[in-house]
Amino acid sequence: MILCLDVGNSQIHAGVFDGEKRICQFRKNSSVEDSSDQLGVFLRTVLRENGIDPAAITDTAICTVVPAGLYSLRAACIKYFGKAPFVLQAGVKTGLKIRYKNPQEVGADRIANAIAAAELFPDQHRMVVDFGTATTCDVITATNEYLGGAIMPGLKLSMNALQAGTAKLAAVEIVKPEKALGQTTANSVQSGLYFGHLHALRGLLQQLRQEAFGTQATTVIGTGGFASLFANSGVFDHEVPDLVLTGLRLAWRKNQPPITA
Repeated sequence: MILCLDVGNSQIHAGVFDGEKRICQFRKNSSVEDSSDQLGVFLRTVLRENGIDPAAITDTAICTVVPAGLYSLRAACIKYFGKAPFVLQAGVKTGLKIRYKNPQEVGADRIANAIAAAELFPDQHRMVVDFGTATTCDVITATNEYLGGAIMPGLKLSMNALQAGTAKLAAVEIVKPEKALGQTTANSVQSGLYFGHLHALRGLLQQLRQEAFGTQATTVIGTGGFASLFANSGVFDHEVPDLVLTGLRLAWRKNQPPITA
């Protein structure tokens, strides 16, 4: 079994794969202050609570956009699972042709998403929308060229900015409103967050598609914590909640030494 860890700015999203099947997933608030022992004990405890013997974990894999926390997490994997983790970073095999001007600038989570999109939706142009702390849009050609994309503030980040930058706007629950016309302050903020994000994405994806592929057909995949809010909105064609974890597992597999007789 392999334990995959996607370390974001807000949360650690983890999943356990037995072969190609994900059998467990869980989340933890991410913090660079966590020690290797805190992380290791947490991971082993959560595995047991989900009916998985920690001794059955043969490999671990990490992708992170928080470099400051990598040392502790790597040390936790070594100490509590007995083996150095695979880290998705510049120089590893991805199966992609990275066309970014500086490939080392691309976030590991975006690369993991692109790897998974290329595997799950082969031989077609794709765009991935990941609804995380930031909402990222990534463009991958039918020949597995990663072209780049766009980054915008995510829903929660936008709400926090409104709360911090105004005197009278409080935090609200992030939901899909029934209509755009808000008739309370809370409704109005919810409307602005949701419908503002929705229509910004529609326009942004349309322009990305036009610049990258012209009129050619393109498959759009949605993922991330808030993706379910936009189901049936026309923003994406398919929702794959664990796309990053799937891509991380695939990257780990691509970097395993060949089996010799």
